[in-house]
Amino acid sequence: MPFIFLIVAIVLLALWLVSIYNSLVKLRNNREQAFADIDVQLQQRHDLIPNLVATVKGYAAHESETLEKVTMARAAAMGATSINEKIQAEQQLGQALANLKVSVEAYPELKANQNFLELQEELSDIENKLAAARRFFNSVTKDYNTQVQSFPANLIAGSFGFHKESMFEISAEERATVTKAPEVKF
Repeated sequence: MPFIFLIVAIVLLALWLVSIYNSLVKLRNNREQAFADIDVQLQQRHDLIPNLVATVKGYAAHESETLEKVTMARAAAMGATSINEKIQAEQQLGQALANLKVSVEAYPELKANQNFLELQEELSDIENKLAAARRFFNSVTKDYNTQVQSFPANLIAGSFGFHKESMFEISAEERATVTKAPEVKF
């Protein structure tokens, strides 16, 4: 009789371990899927940038340094392979695009150009979709990290290579820009 209890206990323990492992796999896959959704939006943004740069180049020839930074940041973002590399590269691209937007303010004829307005509107739409996708990615990452760090799953997670993952956060430069009060001129 005690032998049966031992076997039942071992089977229950094995089922419990499999259940925890499977939930970790599910959460990791959800995170990867959430980043794949971000990747789709990033690709649309990458495809739009050359048109935006070409349009600005026609009006603002002496802004070549800003345009070059956007082009280099785009190339770095497209060349990134891992999720963490892509997060870092996209933060740099976002900062370069923000600098481009600031540079464009000095060209009223460019801001009135229909092609530029359409490109800017499309970029704005993509940025909004990216923001939503990033929020979802961070939510899924939080769920994954909570499971990886919670007892008793943390005992299993470490053994099978599950570890805490990073969020898709804004860079320190972007954070400084966001927290800085806007300058109002009349």
